[in-house]
Amino acid sequence: MKYFYYVFFLLSISASVQSQNLTLEDYGRAVSYMNNNLNNKSVFNTYTSANWFKNGSGLWFVDYTKDGKTYKTVDFKNPTVKPLFDHQKLAKAFQETFGQNINPTHFSLRNIDYDDAKHLSFSTLDKSYVLNLDNYNLQLKEEPKTKRDPFESTSPDGQWIAYTKDYNLYIKSTQTNEVHQLSFDGKRDYEYGTYYGWSDIIEGENGERPKRFSVEWSPDSKWLFTKRIDLSKGEKMYLLDWSIDSLYKPKLLSYYRGSPGDTNLVSERPVFYNIDTKKEVKTDFPEFTHLNRFAINWSSKSGVLFAEYIERGYKNSYVNLVDLNNSSNRNLITETSETNIDNFSYQKLEQKDVLIFLSERSGWRQLYSFDLKTNTLSALTKGDFYVNDVSYIDESTGDIYFLASGKEPGDNPYHQRLYKVSLKGKMTLLTPENAHHIVSFSKDGKYFVDNYSTVNIPTKTVLRNSKTGKIITQLTEADVSEVVAKGWTSPEVFQLLAKDGKTTIYGAIWKPTNFDSSKSYPIIDATYTGPHTQRFPKSFDVAFSNQSLSELGFIVMQVDGLGTSGRSKAFHNHSYKNMENNLEDHVLAIKHLGKQYRWIDTDRVGIFGHSAGGYDTGRAMLGFPDFYKVGVASAGDHDFRMEKVWWPEMYQGWPVDETYEKVSNITNAKNLKGKLLLVHGGIDENVNPSATFKLAEALVNEDKEFDLLILPSQRHGFTGKANQYFTKKRWNYFVEHLLGVQPIWDFKLD
Repeated sequence: MKYFYYVFFLLSISASVQSQNLTLEDYGRAVSYMNNNLNNKSVFNTYTSANWFKNGSGLWFVDYTKDGKTYKTVDFKNPTVKPLFDHQKLAKAFQETFGQNINPTHFSLRNIDYDDAKHLSFSTLDKSYVLNLDNYNLQLKEEPKTKRDPFESTSPDGQWIAYTKDYNLYIKSTQTNEVHQLSFDGKRDYEYGTYYGWSDIIEGENGERPKRFSVEWSPDSKWLFTKRIDLSKGEKMYLLDWSIDSLYKPKLLSYYRGSPGDTNLVSERPVFYNIDTKKEVKTDFPEFTHLNRFAINWSSKSGVLFAEYIERGYKNSYVNLVDLNNSSNRNLITETSETNIDNFSYQKLEQKDVLIFLSERSGWRQLYSFDLKTNTLSALTKGDFYVNDVSYIDESTGDIYFLASGKEPGDNPYHQRLYKVSLKGKMTLLTPENAHHIVSFSKDGKYFVDNYSTVNIPTKTVLRNSKTGKIITQLTEADVSEVVAKGWTSPEVFQLLAKDGKTTIYGAIWKPTNFDSSKSYPIIDATYTGPHTQRFPKSFDVAFSNQSLSELGFIVMQVDGLGTSGRSKAFHNHSYKNMENNLEDHVLAIKHLGKQYRWIDTDRVGIFGHSAGGYDTGRAMLGFPDFYKVGVASAGDHDFRMEKVWWPEMYQGWPVDETYEKVSNITNAKNLKGKLLLVHGGIDENVNPSATFKLAEALVNEDKEFDLLILPSQRHGFTGKANQYFTKKRWNYFVEHLLGVQPIWDFKLD
């Protein structure tokens, strides 16, 4: 009898395991939820782009259905939605005029605009056309044969052409061809009229970086701004490109890129010229490193400009008023922080003699004004909410249209709405729906298109009046009926208290469409702790972002813990010099979900992420080795000392101190217990693969078992066949090591 029960138990276990094996049908279902197989193919109009006609008469957009797509328009004088053209007649015109058979529901048109009331121009099939809307006569449109020289800049009045020669800056009269040399000490690596390009790849041992050109003319053509770039002391990072079929040795690639704490950085000096005198106008601006932005904004007054710059360490930012007529340089706005400044911005209202700017000086990102006449600063908005950005400014009235999150009682703090505020601080809500609003303004600011939704509420796209926010007409509405009929449900939003025991944090989970609450599911953390972004899915167009992976038998989670952006400054500051602890709230969230839902198995926890999310994944496996069991870290910046200088010095601080050693995945390699797959693009110039190689070396030295995948032809964002290969590899890594079943490799992603 005991033998019988033992055999029965083994058979039961075997049947249970067998029933959990994945099939090609399961993989096919996962593939069907990939964005390129889903968006506007079985799920329609989750986001609709507005395209405004240049003449200000209206807009056009594309309405997608299961039958194809229809180009539609709204005329502001008669604001009803109607077809932009007769699709059948246009298809017939293509066939009769050019012998091309095009499905009338599958046009792919771009650059659409009116030449006049009867003629519509557009581009398709790499050519430009003009359509007579009365008789549907279709003709090829002559393209301008003259192309602008990218290494020249003509002054607004057309009198001068600026260009460079032998690393110096020149101007030439368009009337007489007389040439004037403006700079004289330029040479290779000490260059005028150029800029430092983030991805300026240099080929070979002694190659030159790609030629760059940049100047900014004043509106009256009397002044010229450029930069002198000094590359002579800048340090480089290196790559080897093994992917070129015709080469049997790798190609050496390099680029100028400083790392945190480096003193030998590419530097730049702002340079101004008086066109009348052909002389440089000296200013007292210092030399800047390439990571500290210096930008100008010309005033309408001749020779007067606004200059914005930030000091290394990101704790002090300035806006100055510069008058080149007398070489004066006066500070207007100083922004300071004990941690960092990573979201300061300003704009000018020329007609009102006012600057407006966004600042976290109150503890929340708010909107402020600076009166140039009285030199007084005023808060235009006040409260415990976050101003995301300025969408439009009405120069004549001074009304400022802006998006803000968390202002209305009961709103999710990540959902933004549109408001307008006067220069006296009177604020008006323009989008009353409790949702996340993504807006696009017409050029004259009289109208805006609003895509509003949540991750649970399908998108509605409407045209609204800017003054009142009143809906003029609906353009599209998302249609998800096809996937709902197959069992899809939207992600489930959750909230809990963060590690400080008082702050509410938010996240969402995705479940497979064949979800069975009687089963137990592993949970995967889809991470990117930023700290400059958020992961909470705010709108419906991202409602399917983790569905594919979930279809293979997982619960997938995204959450924003303390230290990420978009909340208070205190919330954001949790990550400063403390990025090794960004995942503590993720662990709390998973434990919280495990207590709430018995179908979540918190003993089987996985994690994946790309770039900063790749660092997170490494950190999870090495900093929380008893909690996270399987990780896929792609393009990870595993040691900030080997990273580009900007991101770490912003969030881990400058000067470089002992915290960099503490947060390094490389120095914590000894802690690995679970299954870790490291992935990197071989020619990634954003996050150099050196840190992934160094982490691999550290894991080898610690005798830790791990997996490594290098995609030789790939940069930071994986594309094409390599991206498909990586997607399959990531899916199957979790299938094999977290789900515990045999993966299938032979399936197609398209």
